[in-house]
Parts: sequence; structure tokens; C-alpha cells
Amino acid sequence: MADNTNADRFASEPQRRIAAATAMGMNALKPMMHFQVSMLRMWADSIERLEASYEKKLEETATSAEDRSDKDRAA
Repeated sequence: MADNTNADRFASEPQRRIAAATAMGMNALKPMMHFQVSMLRMWADSIERLEASYEKKLEETATSAEDRSDKDRAA
């Protein structure tokens, strides 16, 4: 009986070690993943701001072109 108990304990010991190592690895990766996600959010925000700025400049250019054509017609 005692031999079977020890055999079962030793058989599950590598699984515990692997599970513990995996948990430690995931805990170590968590801050890095949070950092990468925050960098991606900042990158996406920058792209959205660039797009808004581009659209605004495009509208200003279109408006000024229309104003010039109106002035040319009036002249």
C-alpha cells in the first residue's frame, strides 16, 4: 500500500512543477502584455488623430478651393 501511494505522489510531482512553472511564466508575462496593449492603444489613438487632422485639412482645402472658384465666377 505504501508503495502505491509514493508512486502516485511522484508521478504527479512533474505535473505540479509544470503547472507551477506555467503559472509563474504567465504572471511574469502579464505586465508585458499590459504594456503592449497600452502601446497598441496609443498607436491606434495616434492614427485616429492623424486621420481627423487629415480630414480637417482636406475639408479646409476643399473649402478654400470652392471660395476661389466662387471669386473667379464673380469676377
